[in-house]
Amino acid sequence: MRRGDTPSGSLHGVSDGSAYICVDELPDGLVAADHEGRILVVNRAAERLTGVGRQTAVGRHITDVLPFRDLEGRDWWKWLDPRGGLRTRSRAPERPLSLPGRQELLVAARFVRTPERGGPVVRVVITIRDASARARVERSRADLVSTVAHELRSPLTSVKGFTATLLAKWERFTDAQKLVMLETVNADADRVTRLITELLDVSRIESGRLQVRRQVVDVPARARRIIAGRVAAGEPEDRFRLEVGGELPETWLDQDKIDQILANLVENGVRHGRGTVSVVVEPVEWGVAVSVRDQGEGVAPELVGRVFRQFWRGNGRRRGGTGLGLFIVKGLVEAHGGTISVQRAPGGGAEFRFILPTGAPDFA
Repeated sequence: MRRGDTPSGSLHGVSDGSAYICVDELPDGLVAADHEGRILVVNRAAERLTGVGRQTAVGRHITDVLPFRDLEGRDWWKWLDPRGGLRTRSRAPERPLSLPGRQELLVAARFVRTPERGGPVVRVVITIRDASARARVERSRADLVSTVAHELRSPLTSVKGFTATLLAKWERFTDAQKLVMLETVNADADRVTRLITELLDVSRIESGRLQVRRQVVDVPARARRIIAGRVAAGEPEDRFRLEVGGELPETWLDQDKIDQILANLVENGVRHGRGTVSVVVEPVEWGVAVSVRDQGEGVAPELVGRVFRQFWRGNGRRRGGTGLGLFIVKGLVEAHGGTISVQRAPGGGAEFRFILPTGAPDFA
């Protein structure tokens, strides 16, 4: 008997020509039934998702042990009708179904025919997934739409109001008043541009389309540039401190993305922290570590797991922003093959620490 066979002889695995794969290793639930609906195989994930053990299910009709119903209460197996319909049918699309007293599941089916083209159905292979993951994605998308609508409404209303006023009453305003209005319009246009850039970054991160264009990057120099920009924008110079410890290895990174990571973390320290915002750059065993520390209240232990999720805005009094910055930072760091974490800073407050591996020219 091969690994994965049951005492009754029903296989719990398949061969791909080079290795035997047990169906219990699959992340999704799998149930196989013959053309009449008698269950042949139930894997471990299906047991967990449905609450029905394989010893109870194997050999019985699917409607007796897994009576799937659609959202309108109709019998899914009867609707599936493996012995009916066109002989060209190969699959049934995934759809939300439920079992009595269980959470909603996503269920799809594939028909195995002999011969493969046009033959009768000999087996039905059913895959089962937890619908809660899809629900979380849908909630995330709904939150994203709501956040975007909210964040766009304010600057666009301002831009529309000031431009309409200037067009209608241009001669009534002094040059100083016109300048203030145009500066406000310009600032709000920048705000809209930043939001759109963040949304594009989120899309690329979630779809795996984020591209890293590597070159030699002097990380302390980039941090120094970010701090100089904050000072030029009006922040006091003594609000920031840059520390470089030890001799740093050569790093091949995407300069624009490193600037974006540092700018977001420094902005987060200024917005949510207090006191001095420190950037510490130091060598580690396999790369460069950068820590951005503030002297605020820090991140509560129960919130650490949420920090890098979309729309997290912290637990401080000064919030603002879209809540996408740290999510994007994590995606950019991981795109470089690095890691990021948050912990309590040595002097109190929050410390965001990311580690980037050293690259090589041929890795660019």
